[in-house]
Amino acid sequence: MTLGLLFGLFALLLIIEIPVAFALAFSSLGVIWHDQAVPLTLVVQRMASGIESFPFLAIPLFILAGNLMNRAGIAARIYAFALSLMGHIRGSLAHVNVLASMIFAGMSGVAQADAAGIGTIEIKHMKQQGFDPAFSAAVSAASAVIGPIIPPSVIMVVYAVNAQASVGDLFLAGVIPGFIMGFALMAMIYWMAVTGRIVAPVQPRANLAEVRRTFVAAFPALLAPIILCGGIVIGVATPTELGALTVVYAIALGFWQRELTWTDIWDAAAETLVTYGVLVLIIAAAVPFGWVVAVTEAPQKLAELLFAISQNKWVILGIINVLLLIAGCFMETTAILLIATPTLLPLVKQLGVNEVHFGLMMIINLLIGALTPPFGVLLFITMDIAKVSFGAIVRAIMPFYLPLVVVLLLVTYWPDMVMFLPNLFKD
Repeated sequence: MTLGLLFGLFALLLIIEIPVAFALAFSSLGVIWHDQAVPLTLVVQRMASGIESFPFLAIPLFILAGNLMNRAGIAARIYAFALSLMGHIRGSLAHVNVLASMIFAGMSGVAQADAAGIGTIEIKHMKQQGFDPAFSAAVSAASAVIGPIIPPSVIMVVYAVNAQASVGDLFLAGVIPGFIMGFALMAMIYWMAVTGRIVAPVQPRANLAEVRRTFVAAFPALLAPIILCGGIVIGVATPTELGALTVVYAIALGFWQRELTWTDIWDAAAETLVTYGVLVLIIAAAVPFGWVVAVTEAPQKLAELLFAISQNKWVILGIINVLLLIAGCFMETTAILLIATPTLLPLVKQLGVNEVHFGLMMIINLLIGALTPPFGVLLFITMDIAKVSFGAIVRAIMPFYLPLVVVLLLVTYWPDMVMFLPNLFKD
């Protein structure tokens, strides 16, 4: 009864377009008021205590670093380097789009920042070279998914705190799947270009001097993810401290290249505060919601239901994938993560699934959800940049679900691949 009331209120508030943070808080308040088992002040207490976590400090730092990189001309340099490497391959600028996003993923940590930052440059160039605007927007949206998988990643930090998992292990676990995802998207683009399903004008092959020039220009930016991953592997600093160092590095690099001003820093900080303010409100509101879920024994009831269907952990993980993909069509990514983690993690631990492996599986699920209508926030961002209709971008994004789902299945059913780097550097 209590669990049904909780999710019923939450669904009703979402349907009438109440912001997700308030929907989480109000549904928790409604259930506690109805049961009168504990005082209503518990909601506020839980919200306050839920955000008292040192790793959460890494989130605004990674967001700020990405915003500074965008304003310091870093995205343009990365794009130019990627163009010199891959502009001549069948698929041309679409491949460049994916490669540039893979490189920028090591600095941003937020899919929306990738789509709105380097995506603006990518879509502009693709349209100028004769690519279909809807296809250009779809490639940019699909490649932006790589942003939170290759470290740093804001959503990984959120999951790590809620699951009490290692942020460093999650960052390392995302590296190999992130690269596989990029290459899978490129494979789809190449097949579409070769079979004539897209018009993809090929650029002239860049000579060695051009590749060297663009590499030198992009090299300081390429150092940022190397410093970050190296710091995590060596263990010289925590992810939060590395986030602060990345911010300092981005500011120093921007001034050294004479493309960053104090006004840019102010604007980047203001944008970061807005983004983080929304995120931290969702995180805080999800804490009492998760508490109600826990005390109503939802994880145990869900486990009983799934175990009644099958005792095989791979079948259960497949069912969880389907449920999360469906949820991603209708809800905000962070909200699903914060609700699903306390509900599903006890179940998968009973199955012997590592929390880092499960975390990466769930994060990829939810990022695919950010590409699926009707919610699809990445679709809305890139369609606005490309000035195309929602229907056009939905049709254009369809082929890219296949490589993304293939990577999801690899991550789900090949845990050794996911855990290879975390185990390698733990020994």
